[in-house]
Amino acid sequence: MTTTAQRTSPWSGERTSPFTGADVCEAARLPLPKLSRRSLFDDDIWYFIDVEGLSQQHPDYAKRLDFTGIRNPRWRLTAKEFFFARLAPWHDGVRELAHAFRTPLGLMTCYQRLLGLTSWLNWLDEHLVSSLPGVTQQHCDSYYQLCQDIRDEDGVIVRPSSDATRTDAVQAIMEPAFNSELFTADAYRPGFIPWNARSAHSVVGKVVTKKNKTPTLDQSVLQPILAAALYVIETLGPRLLALPPRSMAKDVNPTDNAHNWHQRLTGVLNEHMSCGTPLEVLPDFRINTRLARGWSTSDPLLRVNLNAIAQEAGIRMFRPNYLKSLRRLVEQTLAVVGIQAGWGVDAALVQRADGAGEVPWTLPLTRAQDVDFLTEKVRTACLLVIAGVTGMRASELMELPVDCALPPFETGPGRVRYRLASRLIKGQPRGGRREEWVTVQEPHDAAVMSAALLGEDHGQSHLYGRVAFKVRFKNFRDWVNGPEGRRLGLAPIPENLVNLRMLRRTLAVELAHRPGGLLAAKIHLKHVSVATTEGYAALPGGAQGKFLAEMAEEEQGRNKDLTLAVFRDFQQGIMPAGPGARELVEFFTHVDGRLEEMAGSTVNVKGGDQEVVNLLSRRAATLHLATANYCWFVDPSKALCLKLAGTPGAKKPMAGMCDSSRCPQATHHPCHRPVWASSAETKEVFIATIGRGQKSEKDRLRAELERDLRVLSEIDTAFGTAA
Repeated sequence: MTTTAQRTSPWSGERTSPFTGADVCEAARLPLPKLSRRSLFDDDIWYFIDVEGLSQQHPDYAKRLDFTGIRNPRWRLTAKEFFFARLAPWHDGVRELAHAFRTPLGLMTCYQRLLGLTSWLNWLDEHLVSSLPGVTQQHCDSYYQLCQDIRDEDGVIVRPSSDATRTDAVQAIMEPAFNSELFTADAYRPGFIPWNARSAHSVVGKVVTKKNKTPTLDQSVLQPILAAALYVIETLGPRLLALPPRSMAKDVNPTDNAHNWHQRLTGVLNEHMSCGTPLEVLPDFRINTRLARGWSTSDPLLRVNLNAIAQEAGIRMFRPNYLKSLRRLVEQTLAVVGIQAGWGVDAALVQRADGAGEVPWTLPLTRAQDVDFLTEKVRTACLLVIAGVTGMRASELMELPVDCALPPFETGPGRVRYRLASRLIKGQPRGGRREEWVTVQEPHDAAVMSAALLGEDHGQSHLYGRVAFKVRFKNFRDWVNGPEGRRLGLAPIPENLVNLRMLRRTLAVELAHRPGGLLAAKIHLKHVSVATTEGYAALPGGAQGKFLAEMAEEEQGRNKDLTLAVFRDFQQGIMPAGPGARELVEFFTHVDGRLEEMAGSTVNVKGGDQEVVNLLSRRAATLHLATANYCWFVDPSKALCLKLAGTPGAKKPMAGMCDSSRCPQATHHPCHRPVWASSAETKEVFIATIGRGQKSEKDRLRAELERDLRVLSEIDTAFGTAA
């Protein structure tokens, strides 16, 4: 679809914005420290870096809203008014609008929506639409069609866009229409709402369902992941911790100042010569990398770890241009002090993961690169175990403090409870609330190991912070499937998609498919309702959901049979008893009349069971069984149990508070007589045993006995069985 390029007339509104001069964070109820920088509505960039209580999942780039990307200055003001209204819907200038949004947006959502709105407004500017009243549905359709594909820098279509991308595009176009009355610089024409206010999902064609679409991980994928992670934690983790502290590279200050690198490196080399400290040797696999890059086998510096020299000087890496001017000095130092093996040359032997003999636990390690590289692999293994066994969401993993592993305590002989502390973010106020996950020993030990690998002077408050799981897992899988993983005997991990949601759902299924597991999964995964857990457990709705549906169907069939039996008794002259008997008899009389009419007007219609059940089905749906009566729950406002409980709006009766002798919707039938007779007999025995000093108790029981005898008399009278 193409759009005709035409200039539209500018909007002539000259009102002052109701938000002019407003403090954005104060209006949005986002707390800031006293001396923090505050953003005003009139600023083109709003900063939220110092907002207190934000969760770890908020990246720094999303803590500011930059409106300078919108080229049209008037639309820039419109965008600021829109997002101010979305951040502070309780503001006086917003809450009186009929169609304004009432729920405040989070900062991350505002950041994403601003990107979409900026793209839409700039597209309009490129297509010569200079004022929003000139926007038509044709413009909206054209832009949406453009957003249906992902293009490269040259505009070539790479692949279709996702439903989420298309939904974001529709929201960016449509949502400003609901705040048109608020905008003072420019707005859509009155009454214009793109796509006639249809939902974004319906425009995109996305089917909204409560079913959980996240697939579980196959055991052929999950088993090698957890096996490799546990092996790495148990085998490599303790040995990494046993390395000398300086090998953890915490003394390296990666300033990389280029202006004095020569002086700093020269000082390190001279110190080596004066102290006689050997240079560090390079691991074999890094020597092979150098040879592949063109180094000569006769080069005296081939086996020298140049990066270790740079790191001693506080520089992250030894750049190629450094070697041109320092080669001669490095060779002189090498000739004087020689080289020494790096850490791990004499590494202890460990059992391979596949049981095929023993190998050194590591190849030689350099000061920072290899130690830090291996440390991150162990920490990633810890993350995999914690995520896989606890089922934590990404937001909850990000909130794990360094001391998240709470001290274990015994709950009984030989029983120990392990807990991890974090914060529950989803569905909670800003910053979430503190929560504990009860788990087994493996993730608890993994959290302890991951914290220990940070070292003493790590300066971190969170165990992982923002978790880039996709990158972390890919690097871990490549390492397991690479030469080092094969050397340690680790089973390769298939190249399947793995993410935190899949780990969480896999755990949910494993828990929910055990006896009593649905409730256990609901509690462990911190779900708001069991229905959510059922969605995790199996599609559609969970095995427990299917079971409950089957039970409801069986109950409805039973109720129809009971109602039919009571109606047949009525036809034979056997009437119900109880306060609700008159209303039930009137209903049965009406049904009996309908059957006679049907039999008289249609030759082939007989008053068979199916025809009767069809007429009784609505009343059967209200039937609830109690111990000593039938409850016809037609009108909740008449239910005595709900009045006594103070819950007149309930959808089901409360059998525990039933007094069928007084409730206008209760009836008594022959099947209930033994219950009332037994109750009367028991009370007579109790009354006979009560002493003279318990007069009030005896009077209470006598009143209840009179009630039981009255009900028995009514039943006997109604059924014609009186003596």
